[in-house]
Amino acid sequence: MRDRKWSRRDLLKGSAASVAGLVFAEPLRAAAPPPTEITPALIEAARKEGKLSYYSALELTTAERLARSFEQKYPGISVRVERSGAERIFQRIAQEQDSGINAVDVANSTDPAHYLDWKKRDWLTPYVPEDVAKYFPADQADPDGTHATSCAWMEAIGYNTDLVKREEAPKSYADLLDPKWQGKIVKGHPGYSGAILTATFVLARDLGWPYLEKLAQQKVMQVQSAADPPKKILLGERAVMADGNDYNLVLAKDQGKPVEVVYPTEGSPLIIVPSGIFRGAPNPNAAKLFQSFFFSAETQQMLVDVFAHRSFHAKVKEKGEHVPLATLKLLKADPAQVQAQSEEIKARYSKLFRV
Repeated sequence: MRDRKWSRRDLLKGSAASVAGLVFAEPLRAAAPPPTEITPALIEAARKEGKLSYYSALELTTAERLARSFEQKYPGISVRVERSGAERIFQRIAQEQDSGINAVDVANSTDPAHYLDWKKRDWLTPYVPEDVAKYFPADQADPDGTHATSCAWMEAIGYNTDLVKREEAPKSYADLLDPKWQGKIVKGHPGYSGAILTATFVLARDLGWPYLEKLAQQKVMQVQSAADPPKKILLGERAVMADGNDYNLVLAKDQGKPVEVVYPTEGSPLIIVPSGIFRGAPNPNAAKLFQSFFFSAETQQMLVDVFAHRSFHAKVKEKGEHVPLATLKLLKADPAQVQAQSEEIKARYSKLFRV
């Protein structure tokens, strides 16, 4: 395998003429395949393969729970979890594909723009689980059937209630610029986390880069994953987080930990997490079975109940004590625009925050 570091820019520069052809003269695609139910034949075919490789940007505990639950439901099929940040998963898959290595069966990324690249290169195979066709809104599934939203959450502000009084806590992104928070804020990095990349795109679009420039002057602790800021405020290493997965704080609060989640008055960046099967999957039947399992009401409800994720499955119920998705002001990103601006966002951010 080559040692090359791949980015979306590398992929988009490759074969400029053919890319231009794809943009301006892309042939009509076939309609999405008909929905597929889980049948004894599919289960038997998957058991003959006996394994599958699952690349995931979900937290390791979540990805492992999915894998072990699948193995328990379908004995004889083992799941190898490859967990990393979304941008690293993107680079790894590009390197493998470039080297002719077909190692990934199912990929689950927190950066929806990845699927635009993978789909354009015909790396994804169309497959529509029955539950996706029946119970998911059309805008959460690719019209060609190559991927769908497996779960979602928000990037949010949060604070340690032992260090910050409720009446003094930030309620908006603007509040984070108050001098009293200097040296007390922690934040994720868009160069590692697809969720933070999306959130950074949204904030730059809606609040402007001057806002981020001012935030960078607050002596912010910089961490990698979107799961890291909640951990830092839980440990008391910082009092406030400027971004981070809301579900980490929801779960910690449910356990009686001294944390609180804040959905900013300007709105909360919505993070959707697609899942898709790769065309060169070494275990195609196991991949299809896993994808159907992933989108089933049972698995989707587990993601909501155990990990405080959000599901678009019509039969899944939110936990009563959690803030309903429908009541929140959501800041949504266009994956195509994130894709086009990703390298600029990461470079500009790194310069501002000096990381």
